[in-house]
Amino acid sequence: MTDTKTLFTAHTLGELELRNRLVLAPMTRTSAQEDGLVHFDMVDYYRDFARGDFSLLVTEGLYTDEAFSQGYANQPGLATQAQQDSWRPVVEAVHQQGGRLIAQLMHAGAQTQHNRFKDEVVAPSESRASGEMLSFYGGSGPFPLAREISESEIHEAIAGFATSARLAREAGFDGVELHGANGYLIHQFISERFNQRDDAWGGDATARLAFPLAVIRSVREAVGDDFPLGMRLSQGTVTEPDLSWAGGPDAARARFSHLIEAGLDFLHLTGGDVAAPAFPEAANADERSLSLTALADQSRKALESDITLITNGGVDSPEKAVAALEHADLVAIGRSALANHDWPKRVKRDTCLTPFDFAMLSPLATLANEEDWRIANDKPANCEGRC
Repeated sequence: MTDTKTLFTAHTLGELELRNRLVLAPMTRTSAQEDGLVHFDMVDYYRDFARGDFSLLVTEGLYTDEAFSQGYANQPGLATQAQQDSWRPVVEAVHQQGGRLIAQLMHAGAQTQHNRFKDEVVAPSESRASGEMLSFYGGSGPFPLAREISESEIHEAIAGFATSARLAREAGFDGVELHGANGYLIHQFISERFNQRDDAWGGDATARLAFPLAVIRSVREAVGDDFPLGMRLSQGTVTEPDLSWAGGPDAARARFSHLIEAGLDFLHLTGGDVAAPAFPEAANADERSLSLTALADQSRKALESDITLITNGGVDSPEKAVAALEHADLVAIGRSALANHDWPKRVKRDTCLTPFDFAMLSPLATLANEEDWRIANDKPANCEGRC
């Protein structure tokens, strides 16, 4: 039996005191109102995870402006006063259960399936996201061809992140996470595949960090130094999960170092498996087994930084969660948490975990479909002694 005590030790993230190491990973649920306002079901949804003893919750991606940032139908936003007000009951509900809530801020870029404000899609360079739109998020067919985003639109996108971050702080959120993973706009600027620019926003691996670094600076100015700010990073996208960054381990460590030195409070590394080697064909044999989180850990140690590392991907058991803390401070749980809203409580009590079933997200990844699945299968979100 795995000793899970380390999962239930306290941790300080920036100004936040967390009671354990367990984080709810951000998951797209496409359950907001059409205008991006929170639906009342979302209040209960997030409250449930806090009641289940997740010390930190990260929201699904929230679009940041009424221009190009929205990526999905029924995606929640944090771009207006009305949207800000709609999030206040969620924040209050999480806080009442002793949890902390971070807003994930997202610009979809080329990976847009639906946008009610614009009929066109933008990306760092003209490009098209690979594969088909995700049916369980309401899409079908190929992604649209994105045109190159203009200089003025880049600055508008940066301003959108800053405005959303300010609205998040004013609404009572406990921090913000910039979505730089899974193929969305920040990730696209980092990627040589999407970013072929030859101006100040493109170039080599270091130059391609210009956009995320500008977003970090702008957001930090908007929220102040005492408000937790982080970034989520991945190699793969939602339709190409096996993509790797160019340049191998050295380039990855350099990327992490630049972001750490920019003043982030946390990095959130995600992939299909927290322990998977990031570069299994690295020239140096000693580096072939290193995960993305292990490489980020090397970067923070080299800089003598106290930045918090969150790791996420495929954690569906206490054993995997404990192992994930070898190089990370916090472990974020997604699909297994969806099946078990009280994952921390079940693990602490050594109670069975309900396996994740993709039917929970079928035909759409909505809260209503999840509830229908629970009723049909007699699988409560919170065990409360019924397992």
